[in-house]
Amino acid sequence: MRFTRRAMSALFTMLILAAPMAAQETERARLQESATVMKEILNVPDSIPQDLLNRAECVVVMPSVKKLAFGFGASYGRGTMVCRTGENFDGPWGPPAMFALEGGSFGFQIGGEATDFVFLVMNQSGANSLVRSKVKLGADASVAAGPVGRAADAATDALMRTEILSYSRNRGIFAGVSLEGSTLRPDNGANRKLYGHDVSAREIVLQNEVKTPEAGMKLTQTLRNASPKNLSS
Repeated sequence: MRFTRRAMSALFTMLILAAPMAAQETERARLQESATVMKEILNVPDSIPQDLLNRAECVVVMPSVKKLAFGFGASYGRGTMVCRTGENFDGPWGPPAMFALEGGSFGFQIGGEATDFVFLVMNQSGANSLVRSKVKLGADASVAAGPVGRAADAATDALMRTEILSYSRNRGIFAGVSLEGSTLRPDNGANRKLYGHDVSAREIVLQNEVKTPEAGMKLTQTLRNASPKNLSS
């Protein structure tokens, strides 16, 4: 009986320790998937215009958003946001903050397969709004379907005044997509799992309270290679 109790106690302890590790692994996998999506999209000839990426303060990647969740009003997707460091977003790309995409009425645009979303946050106002709380796109922050192609003249004055430009990739087709009515918010639970303690999106991307985890290195390096310097000024 004594052995049984000890064995059960040891098993219980292992389960308690394993749960946080499994949760952290889920967020790590999400970061790695986000990196793969971003790298693949940047390698497409007609994707995000280089001029726009060079002017973006932050990038949000939502990999493999499933249409199945849309009909139930649940969370549509989980992903991450990476911002340039520095008071004026003029430093290198920093650590990732986990984010969630919810709501909206764009299911008809998705098709039956998983869709990847990429958002360019084009100014400090958009970045500050996102790290504070849930942001309804089109209401709390202006959003527009982003242009595609490498031509710098795709960045019109109207687009440059927009806080967030949105893109989707579905069935190999990459295009700008309007996501008005959906919401982006910090995923505080996922950030806690990833970093092992409570830390807000603001502390991660604006105050650099944490270091980039190993699982996030590929994403930040991909962005650094693609756009090493902020040219928005």
